Amino acid sequence: MADPAAVREAFLIQRAYCDAHSAPITGRIAGALADSLTRESRTGARVLDWPGDPTADALPLRLIGGLHALDQAGAAPDLSRVFAGEVTRMDAVALILADALIVHDAALLPWLDGPPQTNEPGRSAVLMTGLLELARRFGPKLELLEIGSSAGLNLLIERYRFDLGGTNAGPADAPVLIRPEWRGAPPPQVPIDILSVRGCDIRPLDTSDAETRRRLMAYIWADNPERHARLEAAFAMLRSRPVDLVAADAADWVEARLDEPQAPGVTRVLVHSVVWQYLPVEGQRRIRAAMEAAGACATAERPLAWVRMEPDRGLARQELWLRHWPGGGEDRMRAIAHAHGLWVETL
Repeated sequence: MADPAAVREAFLIQRAYCDAHSAPITGRIAGALADSLTRESRTGARVLDWPGDPTADALPLRLIGGLHALDQAGAAPDLSRVFAGEVTRMDAVALILADALIVHDAALLPWLDGPPQTNEPGRSAVLMTGLLELARRFGPKLELLEIGSSAGLNLLIERYRFDLGGTNAGPADAPVLIRPEWRGAPPPQVPIDILSVRGCDIRPLDTSDAETRRRLMAYIWADNPERHARLEAAFAMLRSRPVDLVAADAADWVEARLDEPQAPGVTRVLVHSVVWQYLPVEGQRRIRAAMEAAGACATAERPLAWVRMEPDRGLARQELWLRHWPGGGEDRMRAIAHAHGLWVETL
């Protein structure tokens, strides 16, 4: 069990992470919660007595998501002033948050039950950067396998339009354009043909459910209003044509997919973003072993690759890593990025 000091430190770590990602409103809330948490509410007591690792469990984002939902529902006017950036003094923010935890205790408590679902279409830009490199190396045809797909928003990757530093990919008439701030050399402008996109999640989210959509909206940081509009458009895309998303254990699913026949001339790619930290150690080991075994059998006609965007919390950034077989299966970092894909910097 974490002690209260470790819990408060997790909120301060989250504040630093938000500040490094140009999210001062969310960072201010995280910092104020570090000071204002008490046992006067069931929610506060449960947070302070957290049984696991509060940082690894994304405990601050669980609570901030619940508070943001109250703001978006118009249930707490003073809290909405905090989320709008109108109240900035830390002592005033702390008082408003302390009051919200008591008044809205019953509404906030369930938000601690599971990890935040920050399924973010903008992360597709980072993954697409790696996919374009694979298309340059092995040819345009790709088969994507995503673990930790959440609501399936990144499974729409072949339907989004991308502008990656002037490199374009995806349908010209796509309802969602993803154009991150670009730093460094753009990815190669090469043909890319994503033949299939399949995903799994231990608990997939159904965006046809209004409550699910509300939760996903609540996890968007208040500092990024443009993400709200993009998420709404992605929901509409899912309604018009659902994605191939199943409930499954990630390791079981990867092992089964890698055992399937692979068409010649198609690169099979495992992709994921901000997922690895939530997998059990044994699941991580099995996925690595399955990829390395399949990679040992890969050929120029049937290549295998692994594209992942995962955080380095110490450096407050996301990192794009790429492995491919044939080619030795060496792990190479190709870019760093904002947590939600607002900017990408190639290396």
